[in-house]
Amino acid sequence: MIPLPLAIALAHLRMRRRQTLVSVLGVTLGVGVFISMTGLMQGFQSYFRNQIIETNPHVTITDETRRPAPQPLQMLHPAAAVQVARIVPRDPVRGISAAGGILDALAAMPGLDAAPTLRGQLLLRRAGRDFAVTALGIDPVRELRVTTLQTDMVQGSIEALGGREDGIVLGITLANRMGVALGDTIAVATPANIATTLRVVGIFRTGLEQQDTSQVLVNLTKQQSMQARPRVVNEIHIRLADISRSIPVAAALEGRWGYKAAPWEETYARILDVFVLQNAIMFFATGAVLVVAAFGIFNIISTVVMEKARDIAILRSIGFASGDVVAIFVIEGVIVGLLGISAGALLGWLLSAGLAMVPAPGATDPSETLRIARAPWIYGVAATIAFVSALAASWLPARRAARSDPLTIIRGAM
Repeated sequence: MIPLPLAIALAHLRMRRRQTLVSVLGVTLGVGVFISMTGLMQGFQSYFRNQIIETNPHVTITDETRRPAPQPLQMLHPAAAVQVARIVPRDPVRGISAAGGILDALAAMPGLDAAPTLRGQLLLRRAGRDFAVTALGIDPVRELRVTTLQTDMVQGSIEALGGREDGIVLGITLANRMGVALGDTIAVATPANIATTLRVVGIFRTGLEQQDTSQVLVNLTKQQSMQARPRVVNEIHIRLADISRSIPVAAALEGRWGYKAAPWEETYARILDVFVLQNAIMFFATGAVLVVAAFGIFNIISTVVMEKARDIAILRSIGFASGDVVAIFVIEGVIVGLLGISAGALLGWLLSAGLAMVPAPGATDPSETLRIARAPWIYGVAATIAFVSALAASWLPARRAARSDPLTIIRGAM
């Protein structure tokens, strides 16, 4: 047998079919939009984060220090009012001192691969136009251990840099702007006033604008020659088997050798902060749709409470407790909420499936579509927000109905 509060709640909902349907559709739309939009944003962020992690080192050791070394005068008089500024280094050639020894020590550490790099600026000249880029001089064999950039190659390969010192690998956006293809030669000028030519041996596409537009790869030995910095490296790229250890590993390496060791979370902190803000705005906007849908539930239950004031008074007078009256109207809100959540989950899945078939903007491969996350937690969050909103929207008028004085209502109706 159906409990009496449930039977009364169902009778109220059937009596106002149109309002009930509108309220269910409101919750359905809110849940569907929340699931699809959250999946779209999370899919994009996950793809972007994976591209950063896969095409870049997990930890980067540079020839910088977080704090300048104390000067002899400061060490001699630590308590004195001394200020030292504009220090000129004794050795004008910057780089990681004893980089070979550091690389050997890193090679002996388990779960870690390292590769030397010399970062510098190049000016590429082609058809009367100049393109300023950042060049990474790499050891191809070691570099492929710390990055999966090889999987993003459109033409050629990174390994070709090992057999050809005058080779260059560049992003597809830069290649298109310069009008070059595999095998073409490019005139190059360096800050060290060295002019030479390089031949294109590879073209990659990571999907990251900064890398595809303004970053190139060259042979490490050739880079040292072009920058007039023989046997110098200013970065060591590290890849970890367990990426979750990037922060403690970076701290340990920095404490051991003194050079700045930045985990990928620090290197791309601004992008990650943008993602946090983006998520906050997205959850606020889509959550607002669910809250608005809750007003539909509030409206229908408030109307029923006003219309059934005398019936409520009669129920109270024959022994119904205030909690039983609250249960009737809360059940109504829960039923509408659950129906809307179920239909909304289906709508969200269909919308996500439709978005997953949309071609990705700017993609050169027509089969590449939008990345949509379909994690269970997205459905769980949408259902939780919708259920809590429905519960709150039904409880407020239910509480007012339970607090009404049955004697006053009956007298007013006579």
